[in-house]
Amino acid sequence: MATDPVCGMYVDERTAELTLVRENRSYFFCSTHCLQQFGEPVRELARLRHRLAVSWPLSIAVAAITYAVHFTDWPWVAFALAGVVQFYPGLEFYRGTYDAIRSRIWNMDILIAVGTSIAFAYSSAALVLRVLPSTYYFDASSLIVTLILTGNYLEHRVREGARGVVAALAALRPVVATAIREGQEVEIPAAEVRVGDLLQVRPGARFPADGIVRDGRSTVNEALITGESAPVSKNAGNSVIAGTVNGEGFLTVVATRVGSDTWLAEIGRLVTEAETSRVPLQRLADRVASVFVPLVLALALATAAAWFLWGGAGWTWVLLIVVSVVITACPCAFGIATPAALVVGTGRAAEEGILFRGRDSIEQASRVDLVLTDKTGTLTRGFPVLTDIVPVAGFSEMDALSLAAGIEQGSEHPLANAVVEAAERRGANPVRFDEITADPGRGVSARLGTETVAVLGAAAVEMSGIDLGPLAGRAAELGREGKSWSLVLRGSAPAAILGFSDELAPGVPEAIHALRTDGIGVAMLTGDHERAAHAVAERAGISEVHARMSPEDKLHWIQRLQSQGRLVAYVGDGINDAPALLQADLGIAIGAGTDVAREAGGVILVRTDFRGVALALRIGRRTVRKIRGNLLWATGYNAVLLPIAMGALVPFLGLRVFQVLPYTGALAMALSSTIVVLNSYSLRWISIDSPG
Repeated sequence: MATDPVCGMYVDERTAELTLVRENRSYFFCSTHCLQQFGEPVRELARLRHRLAVSWPLSIAVAAITYAVHFTDWPWVAFALAGVVQFYPGLEFYRGTYDAIRSRIWNMDILIAVGTSIAFAYSSAALVLRVLPSTYYFDASSLIVTLILTGNYLEHRVREGARGVVAALAALRPVVATAIREGQEVEIPAAEVRVGDLLQVRPGARFPADGIVRDGRSTVNEALITGESAPVSKNAGNSVIAGTVNGEGFLTVVATRVGSDTWLAEIGRLVTEAETSRVPLQRLADRVASVFVPLVLALALATAAAWFLWGGAGWTWVLLIVVSVVITACPCAFGIATPAALVVGTGRAAEEGILFRGRDSIEQASRVDLVLTDKTGTLTRGFPVLTDIVPVAGFSEMDALSLAAGIEQGSEHPLANAVVEAAERRGANPVRFDEITADPGRGVSARLGTETVAVLGAAAVEMSGIDLGPLAGRAAELGREGKSWSLVLRGSAPAAILGFSDELAPGVPEAIHALRTDGIGVAMLTGDHERAAHAVAERAGISEVHARMSPEDKLHWIQRLQSQGRLVAYVGDGINDAPALLQADLGIAIGAGTDVAREAGGVILVRTDFRGVALALRIGRRTVRKIRGNLLWATGYNAVLLPIAMGALVPFLGLRVFQVLPYTGALAMALSSTIVVLNSYSLRWISIDSPG
């Protein structure tokens, strides 16, 4: 059985006629207005506003006629006004009832239509036929319709605010694309872009598909997708993401993912799937909601019969008893307990670049008590940075950097790139050499006139037995700090030591602190050597470190912890992390990682920011807590108010209490779902700085 993504009621896919296909996924609905609210939320909100603009003035007028003037002078006016409310704003409840009967399901509209129709029909018969006691309840029928529509409107407004992330993502998709077809530039709808198409992307335009840059240089604003505030440089061979904004350059891009296969579409799809999923703790509530409507109808008739047979209630009271019971009951509070929290929680997560995959990933996130993490590319940036320049006496840091940058220009080695980037950052001018020779595994050497200059790796220095002289102490210190180093030689004399480190990724210490604040342990599992692992762990604030671990070692370690009853999350970014990501109770894949890692993860961090780990677990805990609170509210609401609607207060207040119960019941039912949604809406303010 499927569930209506709007109201949460059960829908049988075999008989359901109200369906919608979006992003290759089918949705089933219990009524036309649920379909319209999901498929056309803006138009449905406008329709609700229009109905309320009609029903509120007319309902107030009916109430004024009933209580503020002598009713016997105005009964036909009240009848006419209440009729407009019943069959114009209230028409959607009859449509919903028709949809339910046609699809052979039970929905909330049946209760509303039955309750309001009984009140209106009884009053109309009493007025027209004059065979019943001349007591009229036109005010009850019109106010019930108006109050319930008001509750629907409030709930709809809150839902749409929570779905802002999905709407923002959809708005990123460009309408047209410029493609090269048969050697000519042609403008085509973005939906018609095919894999392999050559696309021209002008400055300021959005990319219509995921792709690889073929020609051109530019910067790209990827802030909404990746969270990187600074534009990212792009040239031939770099990847681009659909929906991101091209900077000042002109790019030619080969489309690799189009339409619903793009990363942007995947984000929207995961958010939508998460908000319509049913976590395990919702299953009992779903079963209750599926039988709630027929149970309430039976309960209303049985209650009315009991009061008529044994409580001395006349036909007027019987009418009010039935209306009170069916109007007070609210199965929607059960149905939307989960989706109301999920739509806000997953939307908040998506704003921070956190995507939950699978039906139970949010609940698993709420239960994690230990986070295991890889080091390189997860806790660190994944590439070396020049951190230390230690020259010999009489030789400056800038001189050493200029020499090293001149030699390393053109090399693809990560340490060479670090030197060149450091020179650009510090404004050092690379020395122009006459001849440069690379010696793989050892380093690079060059000639400047008659002088030979070289940059050698630490292993090559040790193998060659070069005497470091005054630099020996600093080289040993760099090793103890877990840093790698290279030696700059002038002739045969050491000139400077260059120290390199894989720096911590942004926000790692804050994330570790937040995890510990939330009572979650953290340990590092890495294939790197002990010194490098402990150096990074010390800077990050991690006390438990396991180094030189193969992918199999990590897998066995996770299994061992799980056998001890620990609920383990593993954070990784590489292909070698896939087994651990799959074995863990919750796999968390860093967004900059490989496609394999992303596919293996139950949570994807689109942004390369370790703070997303702590925030994802915090959102999971708070979302599940809200779901439990919503279910408790739905249970308590019905457990308290249904007995009152059935007459629990009659021994104290008499049968006349049923004169007000239809109104209070309508108000309570209208507000019950809204309260569930508002309770969930507080998830909007979860942050890394707020306690979990």
